[in-house]
Amino acid sequence: MKATLGHLRRADQDFQLIEPGDRIAVGVSGGKDSLLMLYALSLYRHIRNDFTLQAVMLVTSPTPTDTGEIERFCEKLDVPLTVRNTPLYRILFESNSKQSPCPLCARMRRACLCQTAQALGCGKLALGHHREDALETLLMSLIYEGRFHTFHPKTRMSRTGVTVIRPLIYMPEKEIIHMARTLKLPVLLNPCPANGHTKRQEMKELLAELSRRYPRLRDSMLAALQNNRQYSLWDKTPNTQPAEED
Repeated sequence: MKATLGHLRRADQDFQLIEPGDRIAVGVSGGKDSLLMLYALSLYRHIRNDFTLQAVMLVTSPTPTDTGEIERFCEKLDVPLTVRNTPLYRILFESNSKQSPCPLCARMRRACLCQTAQALGCGKLALGHHREDALETLLMSLIYEGRFHTFHPKTRMSRTGVTVIRPLIYMPEKEIIHMARTLKLPVLLNPCPANGHTKRQEMKELLAELSRRYPRLRDSMLAALQNNRQYSLWDKTPNTQPAEED
């Protein structure tokens, strides 16, 4: 857990993710990334002792979802949990069957989370994106959009005014997998029908293939994101985080 908190602390210090008095909504999907993030933030909260947490979970499955394990996990961490039912499945897989659901799903989930965070009085929303998420997004942008782009560790949403932060942005996915197993986190099965059949999955496989040929590839790509002199994608200057529409 020491390494996980080290990644979190580094991201916090580099991008000023958490400020004194922050009330942070933590997006909990039931996956390994968000559960480890919630656990790490609950420990970090006691180290800093100047911010509070509120877990938020969206239920998107067309069938009833058993959230009991997540509720007990949050209770153990002394973090209140709000569960919100959404019509995302119907919109994405019944009304939008001819298009890839992933881009729309990401936007809608983030919008729902931001709106819920705002309603709960939270000025920030923590999402569980890790290092590989950022690098896979970078590859997708290069290959499919013809641009050098990925999400920022700290982004202000223009409509709600909620700031999205990504505390595990420096953490390798393999370390998250290891910690999820070590801590026996209550990971839920991903109910999405598109899981494992997306462009992101293609990028995950491509990144793995390239990394076998070039072992330091991930470190080099991460360094490129932080090379402000050339690219300025991950500017560390305070109060300069980009704004996006939520």
